[in-house]
Amino acid sequence: MPISDNLRGALYMNVAMAGFTLNDACMKAATQSLPLWQSIAMRGMLTLGPLVLVALHQSGLRLRLPRRDYKMIGLRSVGEVASTLLFLAALVHMPIASLSAIMQSLPLAVTLAAWAIFGEKVGWRRLTAILIGFAGVLIIIRPGPEGFDHWSLMGLASVAFVVVRDLSTREMSAAVPSSTVAVLASLSVTVTALVLSLLEGWQAVSLNEGLTILAAAASLVVGYNFVVMTMRVGDIGFVAPFRYTSLLWAIFLGWAAFGTLPDALTLLGAALVVGSGIFTLWRERRVKSKR
Repeated sequence: MPISDNLRGALYMNVAMAGFTLNDACMKAATQSLPLWQSIAMRGMLTLGPLVLVALHQSGLRLRLPRRDYKMIGLRSVGEVASTLLFLAALVHMPIASLSAIMQSLPLAVTLAAWAIFGEKVGWRRLTAILIGFAGVLIIIRPGPEGFDHWSLMGLASVAFVVVRDLSTREMSAAVPSSTVAVLASLSVTVTALVLSLLEGWQAVSLNEGLTILAAAASLVVGYNFVVMTMRVGDIGFVAPFRYTSLLWAIFLGWAAFGTLPDALTLLGAALVVGSGIFTLWRERRVKSKR
């Protein structure tokens, strides 16, 4: 029995989130013994080639673009580099599920920023949901002398820079292929990590470490490709909530690979964040359907 486009899109989104989260787990494992910037640089060099091939297969690398698009690509690259470096630096020191729970606030942050910067209409229901979601984030990071640490702040800073990345992406014209954006983003992260790794110094890589970095790169490429496939099938309003399955993958991989499970407060905060995000997506879809 053939499955519908919506179910196929949901399946693709699940695979994409599994790929991205497996990449996170592999990078966390690799950085237990390898320097952080070296690990990012190695992953970037392994990822860049497949992304270029995908870009050439899909629509080609289109580099002759309007001047305003170059500005947006530059701003997006800043957001990509900063968010990636901050996220992975926090990931080295935080349980993967806790950091993933913080990152689930991204859709809420993007909606709030679009309202504050671009004046997009956001009703009181969605604003209330956003506030509840950020209350969930506060429960996760627990600001105070006992539960709070600065790595959680780095996770929040990563969210802020991803907002910069996503909003600048929205301001690009249709002349910019998504595959070109992905290649330039990967290149910017890789070059930055290479420069930082030279300051930090490289060390010899064992077979297991090399295979772990290779698995991270492969998972990242899988995640990217399945996100693109998701956008091409099904209704985005239906498949978007399935991005939150990344939290389930993070909890599972945190337990399976590192023996960590989120405590009750983290789960409560995550439930508030995810619930608020799903409500915001549902409400946004309903408002658009009435117009």
